[in-house]
Amino acid sequence: MKALVLSGGKGTRLRPLTHTIAKQLVPVANRPILGYVMNHLQDAGIKETGVIVAPETMDEVKKYLGDGSHWNLEITYITQEQPLGLAHAVKTARMFLGDDSFVMYLGDNLLGSGISSAVKAFQEGETDCRIFLKKVSDPRAFGVAELDEQGNIIRLVEKPKIPPSDLALVGVYLFSRAIHDAIDTIKPSWRGELEITDAIQALIQAGGHVKGEILDSWWLDTGKKDDFLAANTTVLDQYIKRIIKGSTDTESTIEGRVEIEEGAKITKSTIRGPVVIGKGAVIDNSFIGPYSSIGDNTFIKDSVIEHVVILKNSRVEGVIRLEDSLIGRNARVTKGKRLRGALRLMIGDHSQVEI
Repeated sequence: MKALVLSGGKGTRLRPLTHTIAKQLVPVANRPILGYVMNHLQDAGIKETGVIVAPETMDEVKKYLGDGSHWNLEITYITQEQPLGLAHAVKTARMFLGDDSFVMYLGDNLLGSGISSAVKAFQEGETDCRIFLKKVSDPRAFGVAELDEQGNIIRLVEKPKIPPSDLALVGVYLFSRAIHDAIDTIKPSWRGELEITDAIQALIQAGGHVKGEILDSWWLDTGKKDDFLAANTTVLDQYIKRIIKGSTDTESTIEGRVEIEEGAKITKSTIRGPVVIGKGAVIDNSFIGPYSSIGDNTFIKDSVIEHVVILKNSRVEGVIRLEDSLIGRNARVTKGKRLRGALRLMIGDHSQVEI
């Protein structure tokens, strides 16, 4: 079995941040989302992995993933000139995929569990497609699956006004080679894209066996700021341990599960976990509250911060309270003459905000 990881797309819902960084490389708990995806592929025993990239973000994706050897993977990069749909991505990767079965994993999705058991079940069974599903409170915002009593998918509906179930499609799919014939039969949707839901529906109508894999752990789509912050909170809650590699002075207090990377320096500050602080970061006379991720070489002084993600090489100084915020790389948030109350920000790379 091969893997196809989608790391293209424009990430419009995370702009302005994604004007200068691929959305799949925005870090959750100081680690790019793609890193979690690659871990899941490695754990599932998959080796050959195709990565769909966009021309404008191809170089930075390649810089992070390299040849895949860090995850014991063999990576082939495949350029998709325009984001014309998930089924179009599969068509673009046709030569790489050949006649092998494959898992397609959207690179901006995070799963609480891996994919190992689903891959094993797919390889041992006789299905043409296995789709990851998750129960959601409002299915109208998602692609929705209707299942029969045996768990076979009988119908897919994209963002229905009256959902046939509460099972939303998660961004992970397992396919046999039969999906290629199904894709060849579909036409672009009203959005001008080749929809993977249309292809799967065509597969069902052609007699293909399509099964649902219902997740019992969390799933997070990191497409928007609030979703991204929720993903950061969940990952910090689940994975962060108390590991202090950087330096702290006697006037500082470190409470709970806090990871402080090598070269980081904490002075006259309180850090209350779960929090991760990157390499070379400097925290001076500040409070860093729960569910915050502070990137490498970031400087924070005379500020109160809680529930934020700050990317590397940024500076926050003199801010009375910053919360529920996503701050890009090399950004500056500094105090002006007047400032009252909490701030909620989302600013892209190389930005400067005076408040």
